Amino acid sequence: MPVIEVEHLHKRYGEKVAVDDVSFTVEQGEIFGVLGPNGAGKTTTVECVQGLRRADGGSVRVLGLDPIRDRTEVRQRVGAQLQESQLPDKLRVREALDLYRSFYRQKADIDELLADLGLAEQRNTAFHKLSGGQKQRLSVALALVGRPEVAILDELTTGLDPQGRRDTWDLVERIRDRGVTVVLVTHFMEEAERLCDRLAIIDAGRIVAIDTPSGMLARVGTEHRVHFRPLDELDDSLLAALPDVTGVSRGVDEVTVTGPEQVLQSVLAALAEHKVRYAALRVEQPTLDDAFVSLTGRHGGRAAATQTPTDKRSS
Repeated sequence: MPVIEVEHLHKRYGEKVAVDDVSFTVEQGEIFGVLGPNGAGKTTTVECVQGLRRADGGSVRVLGLDPIRDRTEVRQRVGAQLQESQLPDKLRVREALDLYRSFYRQKADIDELLADLGLAEQRNTAFHKLSGGQKQRLSVALALVGRPEVAILDELTTGLDPQGRRDTWDLVERIRDRGVTVVLVTHFMEEAERLCDRLAIIDAGRIVAIDTPSGMLARVGTEHRVHFRPLDELDDSLLAALPDVTGVSRGVDEVTVTGPEQVLQSVLAALAEHKVRYAALRVEQPTLDDAFVSLTGRHGGRAAATQTPTDKRSS
């Protein structure tokens, strides 16, 4: 039986439909992503899963329980890091964990938790003196202090710098390694692609696709884009005639060639054969943002194409 089952979920606020016929399941031990732009209905969906909001229609089961009727039991077994959470400024890290741990039947070892989350040196630090990344890790620690079977992490890395975001990604993977099923709510495409075993893309309150990240990418094809600046005269038809090339375009001083994964090797071989030197070579691979645009017709969140930079000159 899935850990979470959501069937035909509906939620509205007055005339605004926030969640419109959403259905998905989450399996034990996976990192399941709920992905989409701000305002898409992601947070409302997971708040219904947690029992923080009552759905207007459909059904939700968490660990076989109804999150509204069995709210007390669900809160014992599900840990949540909310999108916006604050603690009293002077409350110290260890004090916060002691307080939250008192709410649960199952109690994590606080010293072990602090060590696992990189907060051991901050155990006596007041909340207002923590950095943004440390506050995020404390929020996760509070979600795990009751030894939950499921952790719901909502917009975990919003506001963090790139290094803080990557450190937090490592943290999410360690949570899953502890045996916890993770529901990760995010609008960062790169984050979902890095972490999630499966994900649901939500747009305007509706699910437009559920798949693995690789499955999402397969929906938009496998075209790569090779960009470079030719240093010698180059006839574009030379590249267009290559069997692996699906398109050639030229900017002010840059050529872009599209094709399947092996297009890079074909382009490099052709340039070498015709003694065309080049500079500023980079390769863009398909990203989840490409999939999102293909499925919804608009950009979702921040997306960073995976690039292989090269500044190679051949003669």
